[in-house]
Amino acid sequence: MKKIFVIAACVGLLLSSCNSWLEEHPESILTRQDFNKTEEHFLGQVNYLYRTGFVTKYSNAGSAYIGPFASVTSMLTGYFRNSYEGQENVCLYSRQLTRQNETNNVSGTMDGVWDDCYDAINVANSVISNINAEGVSVSADAKIQYVGEAKFFRAMNYFYLVKTFGDIPLTLTNYYSASQEMGLARTAKADVMKQVVSDLKDAVSSLPAKTWQSDAHRITKYVAEMGLTDVYMYQGDYANAASTAKDIIKSGLYQLTQNTDRGLNSAFNKLRTTDDLPEVIYAQEFDNTVATSGWWPTYAFTSSATSVFDKYAITERAFGPYGRYLNIYTSQDLRGQEKQFFATSYTNPVNGKTWTMPVASGVTSDSPDYYNQIGCWYYFDEEAMESTGRGTKDWNVYRYAETLLDAAEAIAQSSGVTAEAAGYLAQVQSRALGESEATLTSRLQSLPKEKFIETCWTERLREFPLEFKIWDDCVRTGKFPVISNTMHSGEVTYVDLVGATNGSGAKFKQSDLLWPISLNEIQRNPKLTQNDGYASTNKAQ
Repeated sequence: MKKIFVIAACVGLLLSSCNSWLEEHPESILTRQDFNKTEEHFLGQVNYLYRTGFVTKYSNAGSAYIGPFASVTSMLTGYFRNSYEGQENVCLYSRQLTRQNETNNVSGTMDGVWDDCYDAINVANSVISNINAEGVSVSADAKIQYVGEAKFFRAMNYFYLVKTFGDIPLTLTNYYSASQEMGLARTAKADVMKQVVSDLKDAVSSLPAKTWQSDAHRITKYVAEMGLTDVYMYQGDYANAASTAKDIIKSGLYQLTQNTDRGLNSAFNKLRTTDDLPEVIYAQEFDNTVATSGWWPTYAFTSSATSVFDKYAITERAFGPYGRYLNIYTSQDLRGQEKQFFATSYTNPVNGKTWTMPVASGVTSDSPDYYNQIGCWYYFDEEAMESTGRGTKDWNVYRYAETLLDAAEAIAQSSGVTAEAAGYLAQVQSRALGESEATLTSRLQSLPKEKFIETCWTERLREFPLEFKIWDDCVRTGKFPVISNTMHSGEVTYVDLVGATNGSGAKFKQSDLLWPISLNEIQRNPKLTQNDGYASTNKAQ
């Protein structure tokens, strides 16, 4: 079976919550004494982890008007907006950097992040804590696999929580009864990250050295190594980041998708339309029966396209760039060209109707503002929009292009600008620019260390504009990319993040680097303290 969609009902009843991981829940018909006994029980729990928690924060398009939480976080940069932000106020507060004055209004969103991630952690803890207990009938190989997968998901959910909230409660306990003490204080971020690294190392050592695609779409060694590389980069541990990224590269199992042409058969269009390419290290799976991609296809265009397509009730650009962002591309960069990542028009071949990018009155094509409502072509699913109304394209969480960029930067950060580092960066640039890797490698190797590292950062801006990588990069580097107002310049300068002015004219404060803990969660758990700059009670609103 191609896709992992099994979610055991008992898992939801016994181990996950509706509103909070700290809430009491009634006992299910299946008692704890009867559960966690068979291979089926543990497989159901592990499969549940593939469909909840951190991965959904990147991939869940459950609303026509707001994208995954990671898309909202990217709006902090001021370079992106939700065109429906008048209703989805959390997007407006993020872009304008006013969340500190709106803690109560943001709390519902933060409940969702907190609850989903801790639900996943509790399920992972259940697998890890119970699989070796007396009376459990699970094969030795299955135990190794399930624990490795559970540790991967536990680690990645804790990592996501740390990036979002900073210090958070750390627990390795499986909670199954209201009689257990679940009110935990915040654990220092450094201690949480030690557990994250430990879990990911265990996953790397225990899971098969295969691609995700070749192992029935299950977590493998290299998926775990990509997660570990991500963690090391976040921590500034560049020597270890280089080592893990290079191990993925040296496996020989992955390769960049290549251009057949520089039009609709480009690498970027293949990544948009085709699942299981060798470039994909890990993805969230969707199909047309059990788990569709929800509203993802409709995010490709503004609401003005609703009349062009009839398979969805509405189109809405829930996440998209201001025109200024497109200035990161030179005119020769394929990624910035029509119908690669972005589009200015599209004709529906079924009915002949055409959508054209809306342009504000008086704005001419020589201004970046001309492109403020450009379509997000990377999200477009023709079959869903024109025929089925059911999106099936998987959401790519990690691509090999990111591995190469991580390796290039990590080597430069830890060992200087070597031919190896330049070669990895050149591979990504060559696909987009059409120049040879050899020419680009020579040019890149001549750059000073600081300039080379900044070039790696800029390449990430160009490669992942619609995959929600930008804010994490800002926080880990402590730098903000100031994109030129000159069209097609490709020019970016980097300034200190705190104190910088974002793309919407708001100035970053230290408190902007973290989100508030939900006021609901603080009320439920008095041991929690609020992040600096945010309200601790509703009365402060």
